[in-house]
Amino acid sequence: MNYIDAHSHVWTPDTEHYPLAAGFRRANMDPPSFTAEELLAQAKPVGVNRVVLIQMSFYGHDNRYMLDCMKKYPGTFSGVAVIDQNQPKPEIEMLKLKQQGVRGFRIYPQNQMFDTWLDNAGLKAMFAYGAKERLNMCCLIDTNALPALHKACLAFPETPVVIDHICRIGVSGKIEEADVKALCDMAQHKHVTVKISAFYALGQKKPPYHDLAPLIKRVYEAYGPERLMWATDCPFQVVEHTYRQSIDLIQNGLPFLKPADKEWILRKTAEKVFFS
Repeated sequence: MNYIDAHSHVWTPDTEHYPLAAGFRRANMDPPSFTAEELLAQAKPVGVNRVVLIQMSFYGHDNRYMLDCMKKYPGTFSGVAVIDQNQPKPEIEMLKLKQQGVRGFRIYPQNQMFDTWLDNAGLKAMFAYGAKERLNMCCLIDTNALPALHKACLAFPETPVVIDHICRIGVSGKIEEADVKALCDMAQHKHVTVKISAFYALGQKKPPYHDLAPLIKRVYEAYGPERLMWATDCPFQVVEHTYRQSIDLIQNGLPFLKPADKEWILRKTAEKVFFS
């Protein structure tokens, strides 16, 4: 087994060496610790031996802990960093982080209007440089931010884009047809991929998560398995549920998936997007 978890976070209780960003306190670290070692202890028993690390919000733009984990376990981790997405010239920092193994940058609307959140100069520069260097724009968004993303994909058609957590469809407990259609419509952009992840937070929010099957099938039919990748969103997946329950939905809970589809969703897509 050689699976890849395409989305997990890590942090350390050592806030002396890795201080929290302004506005965050140790109480925000829940659980208090989720180190690279604690993540691998969850992942390896189910055959996951590589993980894409996503910079945790309470470190702000200080990506050092994630980068140090990547250095400590070469080949095990890829990384998605967070930088100031409003800076006018982000290229220097993006290249520096790429040289350290980062393959994507997390972006989100912050305090902007959803229909214009991608209009500022910094994000346009990130999209342009992402196309040049094959760096993914990793979007933590709801479907109300998709119209702006659609425009950005038209303007920068070669930029690779990743949509996190099935675009958070079902986080309210209901899966709305308009939301599903909006996400599926984004499949027209050939460099957009979607993470099939964070099952603990979507729909009924109960394992074995079979209520999510119709949503995942629609997305699968729109994008194909080559543009979908599974992820847990640890440690949040394992607060009340288990790591195995997440991967089991892909392995055993979706009868429409062929064995070759599972290979793409559990390894090959993330390998191509984040480890090549």
